[in-house]
Amino acid sequence: MDAYDEIAARYADTTGRAVLETIRAYGVTAVFGIPGTHNLELYRPLADLGLRAVTNRHEQGSGYGADGWAQQTGLPGVVITTSGPGLQNAMSAIGTAFCESRPLLVISPGVPLGAEFQDVGTLHETKDATAMVGAIAEWSRRVTSGTDAVDAVHDAFALFRTGRPRPVHIEIPLDVLEAPAGVPAAARAARPVPAPVRGDAAAVREAIALLRSAQRPVIVAGGGSTRAGRQVTALAERLGAPVVTTLNGKAAVDEHHPLSLGSNLRLGSARRVAEDADVLLVLGSKLGEAELWAPRLEARGAVVRVDISAAQLHKNLDAMVGIVGDCSAVVEELLSGLPAEPRPPRDLADERAAIAEETRGVLPETVALAQAIAAALPHDAIVAGDSSQIVYMALANVLRQSAPHSLLYTPTYATLGYGLPAAIGARVAQPAEGGRPVVAVVGDGALMFSVNELATAVEQRLDLTVVCVDNGGYAEIKQNEVDRGIRPVGVDLVQPDWVALAHAFGATGRRAESHDDIAPALAAAIEAGGVQLVHIPQTRSAASATPSTPKDES
Repeated sequence: MDAYDEIAARYADTTGRAVLETIRAYGVTAVFGIPGTHNLELYRPLADLGLRAVTNRHEQGSGYGADGWAQQTGLPGVVITTSGPGLQNAMSAIGTAFCESRPLLVISPGVPLGAEFQDVGTLHETKDATAMVGAIAEWSRRVTSGTDAVDAVHDAFALFRTGRPRPVHIEIPLDVLEAPAGVPAAARAARPVPAPVRGDAAAVREAIALLRSAQRPVIVAGGGSTRAGRQVTALAERLGAPVVTTLNGKAAVDEHHPLSLGSNLRLGSARRVAEDADVLLVLGSKLGEAELWAPRLEARGAVVRVDISAAQLHKNLDAMVGIVGDCSAVVEELLSGLPAEPRPPRDLADERAAIAEETRGVLPETVALAQAIAAALPHDAIVAGDSSQIVYMALANVLRQSAPHSLLYTPTYATLGYGLPAAIGARVAQPAEGGRPVVAVVGDGALMFSVNELATAVEQRLDLTVVCVDNGGYAEIKQNEVDRGIRPVGVDLVQPDWVALAHAFGATGRRAESHDDIAPALAAAIEAGGVQLVHIPQTRSAASATPSTPKDES
């Protein structure tokens, strides 16, 4: 045994290994983060356990990458940070996961037991890391032993499986992390999947009675319904009911389906459909202002709400009938009580026309550009967006997708810098050969928040196309300033040579100088593979674009 093996032998079965073994037992195959002085015992077992290490260039990117991975796999994203600044760098991603109800497990080392609150100047010393993260996560726990750490992992997965998915943080003191785990192998095995939570029988019967008598039922599907797409589609068909979704619920029902009105709940014309319903069924949504772009949904009929969290049942809109339970299980129960013969589908041509007109009305040139991008994308593409006008004012509306979690976006936290690392995570989740194409569509301002992650994509040898729509800076904020009588300040940004910048990272850069260049540039980038950046100077491309009405593909 050489010196290297002797050192490795001392760390053969640490708490760090026990934690990662437990995570691997639940099916996780990739972790995101950056190695640091204090977290090395979390990195030691990765290769041995078959866990892919994705080294981001900033821990915020690690959190967003883990989020993109989680949305494709249905498993929680896992982030490993070092202590102090590494953990603090991930805080925006933790806040995003909380607001968007995404499953995220963050693991960090902490000061040794007995060294809490000493303020003696040790490396990365943080006053109270657990409390810091606890202020924005679902829970944050400082463990005291290997058994405690493994139990915390099991508790995290119990939340992800049975509750409202939100981020959690486990802080492992450095001496505990590096010590022998003392945890038997059986305790590291994944615990059985519990049965989905079913609804209260009386509440389900009351909801069925309302739906049976409804003449104009409408379904609003939120992020909590995306794993119940088959059941929600069957229910919509049984009721002949239109389905409108939030952005987090996008494509819970195939957006090409005759009853789908898309992820357009933010548009007044779509909200009116929901508000005019005599029975409105809300599935897995808190109906927040950020998803509505309005203070509240003014429903005039009876409201039935289904959510895994009881706290959501009357939030922002009181329910006549509130049902706590898993959307898949509850919708199955509703279907069992409805007539087997489906009602004739409602004709939604007028509603679609009104939605299309409203979509074009605000920024017609941006919408035309988004239509050109959408038309050029493969039908099964996963699209990662940012809080950029091209996404939230246009692409989210005109891009019609067939499967949920195909648009990666953060409508509530509305962060910049999310799109590129989320796209990386989504691509890492695809099979090594083939898989669905992944495209990030971001504004120039947003891309500069995380442009360093181009290096991550190149290093991971990913096939990933990044579309940079360049409007010269923070265009909406500039307009906000003008509207308030403020001469524009801080919003017109110096631009790099985007094509040269891509090449500098080891990617391939392309430029679409006109509207007509967009489709061939995107097709060539996706076909070529590797990391591609397509730069679209919006002022030039939009000038040659002619807005057109989206095709009705139903």
